[in-house]
Amino acid sequence: MVRRSVFTRLLVVVVLIAVCSIAATAWLATQLTRASIAREQGRELAADNKIYSTLLGYAAAHRDWSEVDGYVESLVTEHPHRRVVLVTKDGRTVADRGGDGGQLPSTAAAVVDALAVDPVLVPDAPADRIDERVLGPFRTPIDFRDREDRTGSLYCLRLVRKELARLDCREDDLPFDTAADFTALLELEDLVNACLARRSLPPVDLDPDYTPARKQSSGAEPPDEPAVAACVTTSRKEQLQPYVAPPALLYLTNPTGTPTTAISLSGNGWQVVGAAAAVLLAAVGVAAFAGARITRPLRALTAAAQHMSAGGDIPPVPVRGQDEIAGLTRAFNTMAANRAQLEQARKAMVSDVAHELRTPLSTIRGWLEAAEDGVSDLDPALITLLLKEALVLQHVVDDLQDLAVAEAGSLRLTVEPVPVAAALDQVRAAHEARAAQAGVVLSVSAGPSLVVRADALRLRQILDNLVANALRYVPSGGSVSVTAVPDGGNVIISVADTGTGIAEEDLPHVFDRFWRADRSRSRSTGGSGLGLAIVRKLVEAHGGTVDVTSATGAGTTFRVRLPELR
Repeated sequence: MVRRSVFTRLLVVVVLIAVCSIAATAWLATQLTRASIAREQGRELAADNKIYSTLLGYAAAHRDWSEVDGYVESLVTEHPHRRVVLVTKDGRTVADRGGDGGQLPSTAAAVVDALAVDPVLVPDAPADRIDERVLGPFRTPIDFRDREDRTGSLYCLRLVRKELARLDCREDDLPFDTAADFTALLELEDLVNACLARRSLPPVDLDPDYTPARKQSSGAEPPDEPAVAACVTTSRKEQLQPYVAPPALLYLTNPTGTPTTAISLSGNGWQVVGAAAAVLLAAVGVAAFAGARITRPLRALTAAAQHMSAGGDIPPVPVRGQDEIAGLTRAFNTMAANRAQLEQARKAMVSDVAHELRTPLSTIRGWLEAAEDGVSDLDPALITLLLKEALVLQHVVDDLQDLAVAEAGSLRLTVEPVPVAAALDQVRAAHEARAAQAGVVLSVSAGPSLVVRADALRLRQILDNLVANALRYVPSGGSVSVTAVPDGGNVIISVADTGTGIAEEDLPHVFDRFWRADRSRSRSTGGSGLGLAIVRKLVEAHGGTVDVTSATGAGTTFRVRLPELR
């Protein structure tokens, strides 16, 4: 049923297109929205990271937050869409810039602590999370120090510090920064060894990069590297704490005080589904309306065709609009009208053929029955009468056969150059006696140079039919003239008479089968009614045309147009 219904198939196609369009649009909108949100969040995150990094640098270089206002002010100027608030862990507000002083969020964006860098905000933070910008008692950043003591000065100072030897380490000869770095490193060693002692681990000597020295003091056990690393981290934070600002909570909001959060599309899911359902319903409604309008005339055409196939007469199907279906409806109505005309013509032809054959057959049968019963003698006069009626039958049958062959397109023509003047002379010779007997003047006129491409026998048949038809309707004292003139590559042969003429309403039917100007259908006045139909088919077979002009009481003129041979 689905495959047979145009409406259902149209509805399914529209629904599929609508679903695919909705899905594609929703997917594209989601992707574009997510990309836009990601870019926006990336910009927001970059701004937040810069704020955090700047404040972290301040904390690494200052012992308190007393001078942070200038830094915060410059950050807010650079990022006007941000409100920056710093609050110590005891609840004291250190700085509040870029907002109207609204309520702060319940959770801070980050903790600004130079000794505990947030690895999420600073992905390249050191493993111990101590900001590399924090120097404390050291003078040289770790990246610019030697990884180990190459001069032996550190080893010497370590022995003196542990009172293991009385040596002159010539400390005054060392660069100031190097001497300060060695002193701070030895202080860090003391803190690390105290941490190790609490863990019941042996002490260690450290290199300038805070790792256990390759050469430990004599008799020392191999160090426990994980434990040493943990104690180094703890001890470094303990050593550096007096040199950095205390930890502070960082709040980042928009200027109204609302914290910035990631936009989520999940909450709008039902809205998206609702919108998609509304669009789908609208598409189904439009498809149903359009499908009904499209299939209504198709159903009407189907019903009309079924009624026609059952042999019934149908009224014209209403035509709506100017679209393709309207064109199909008009074509169907034209076909139905032509079919009705053809059916009417077929019935009329059957009736006409029966009428044409009935009269001579009835005559022949009647005289033969009379002769058989002895009522009439089979004398030469009766035989002549029967022969005449048989010739009438033969003429009707021959005309029907010629017409059938011409209409079927099976007519064989022997096309050759035919002089028109000679053909007209033959026609005059053939009909001159009949014209004289009827008191009609028959004349022909054609230029000697006119030649047409035609079948000579069929051309003679065309002219014979037209002249015989003209003589039949011209009263005594009238005339029939046959003329031929050139006309731009063609030859027009005209057969004009001064007969009774044809009524205007009858002109369209002149070339129909079995049509006669005399409605009584008498062969003595109207022939078989096939002559002009045969003329039209023969002329068309030659690639020409034939037409007629007439007026009641003024005569009739037939014009045959055939291609001229030059």
